[in-house]
Amino acid sequence: MATTTTSDLLLIFIFISCSLSSLPIASPSSSTDDFVFGGCTQQRYAPGSPYESNINSLLTSLVNSATYSSYNNYTIMGSTPQDVVYGLFQCRGDLSMPDCATCVARAVSQLGSLCSQTCGGAVQLQGCYVKYDNTTFLGVEDKTVVLKKCGPSIGYDTDAMSVRDAVMAGLARAGGPYRVGGSGEVQGVAQCVGDLGFGQCQDCVSEAISRLKNDCGTAIYGDMFLAKCYARYSTGGAHAYTKTHNDKSINEGEKTFAIIIGLLAGVALIIIFLTFIRKVFVNGK
Repeated sequence: MATTTTSDLLLIFIFISCSLSSLPIASPSSSTDDFVFGGCTQQRYAPGSPYESNINSLLTSLVNSATYSSYNNYTIMGSTPQDVVYGLFQCRGDLSMPDCATCVARAVSQLGSLCSQTCGGAVQLQGCYVKYDNTTFLGVEDKTVVLKKCGPSIGYDTDAMSVRDAVMAGLARAGGPYRVGGSGEVQGVAQCVGDLGFGQCQDCVSEAISRLKNDCGTAIYGDMFLAKCYARYSTGGAHAYTKTHNDKSINEGEKTFAIIIGLLAGVALIIIFLTFIRKVFVNGK
């Protein structure tokens, strides 16, 4: 029977360590890719038509642009007015460029399956928004309610509701298309689509916040998505609007991976030590 030597054990340990270190560390799926809503127009185009080619060109441009910009819009002209397609994408204001690009690519992929052969469609993920249509919507304010979601009621907590209202009022007054605010456990976020002007954005966000407070009342959290902006709040950590918790989770995964490697190293050293003692004992005889 073959005898396992100390050098053999060292080689086995090195092989195991290298194999494990080459594996990707499993990290939790990013909330930025979570589906929020989507919709498609009823009008359809013929497969192989110039309009289909223009849509493919548009969506490719959106994905490419997301690698260096958090917002962009395109108009793809056709040989006839019926072939023109308009589109845009926008990422949540706190996303890095790599996260933005990943989110937009995921949204475009979902658009392809959700709105196959339709002349218009839109998908909102937690981290980004993509829309295209054969009718121009660029620069047009639209306060149509697309999605309303309210959490369970916490009863009328005067303090919590006062803080919520103050946070949302701060968002309404803030400038810029992306706005975040918070106090204690209460956090809020609002964002306009980048094609709106300052006045249009202020008007849209104010409308979203007003509807949110009226419709969700004493809910622990609320989401109000209008066609060109949204406002959201959470009074108890029910929702997370930034990616900080994802970074923390990845760090925890790296720590777990290091612990596993350390344990394997410890086990290998114990085996090597016991083998050495056995050889000394056998040679002593």
